[in-house]
Amino acid sequence: MESLVVEVVRSGFAESVHRARMLAIGADGTPVRAYGAVDALASPRSSMKPLQAIGMLRCGLGLEGELLALACASHSGESFHVDGARKILAGAGLDDGALRCPEALPENPEAARAVLRAGGEPARVYMNCSGKHAAMLATCVANGWPTETYRDPAHPLQRAIRATVEELTGERVAASGVDGCGAPLFFVSMVGVARAFRTVALSPPGTPERRVFDAMRAHPEWTSGTLRPEAALMRAVPGLMVKAGAEAFDAFALEDGRTGIVKIEDGGQRARVPVTVAALRALGVTAPELDGLATSPVFGGGEPVGEIRLRPMA
Repeated sequence: MESLVVEVVRSGFAESVHRARMLAIGADGTPVRAYGAVDALASPRSSMKPLQAIGMLRCGLGLEGELLALACASHSGESFHVDGARKILAGAGLDDGALRCPEALPENPEAARAVLRAGGEPARVYMNCSGKHAAMLATCVANGWPTETYRDPAHPLQRAIRATVEELTGERVAASGVDGCGAPLFFVSMVGVARAFRTVALSPPGTPERRVFDAMRAHPEWTSGTLRPEAALMRAVPGLMVKAGAEAFDAFALEDGRTGIVKIEDGGQRARVPVTVAALRALGVTAPELDGLATSPVFGGGEPVGEIRLRPMA
């Protein structure tokens, strides 16, 4: 099946291209658009965080609102993200020392500069997955499970999360590995991820699935950051939940069940958002802000000299 192509145009010349898989599912559950090998295995990376959070809620995690959104986040390390992660830990009687994600500086440039100006250095709580890890630890405390080994695939927490992923995707996990944050990751098909996100969006109010869906939509900056395109998309499109993952994966759902999944073949993050916008438009989503997200500028000498854009289909 033909892939979509994102081209990087500089001074009128396409100097690079990215090939993309894309699956768009309509409100009735049937495919509207499909490009590339959407049945092939992929690692959704952090796009799985909403499903991981659902597994934690099913195990008794007691978060709501912005802190639940943070548990689903690949955050930018802004002060409210850091404070939120520490609040989750404190609620479980823990502190930063319990985290087992890698040390990092905030991904938000100003937040990183603020840490360095204050004489700080990389820390686990600044890492973009610290909200998820704090929630994992809180879930362990709620169940009396060991906290030191919470990342181990054989840990009761990770077994419960894997079972949740398999239930919602409707697939057995074909392979597993270690994510960048050290937690287990799972390989499933894009079709399975679409099935899961659609189920989450259409779940009844008050269920773990719907609690995650509603928290992420209500607090988009907490799931990513104030400057991130995922937050911009959720602010622009009422009823949209979107979650990005490393290696250029994107997954979204609308409250009527329309769902889209995107994977850039070479992992080029710069190509991800134009394809996500294309998936939203294929599903009939319109918003003035989408025009500004459908392309991004290419700079030369500090001035725009081209753009990153979806190549028109023949």
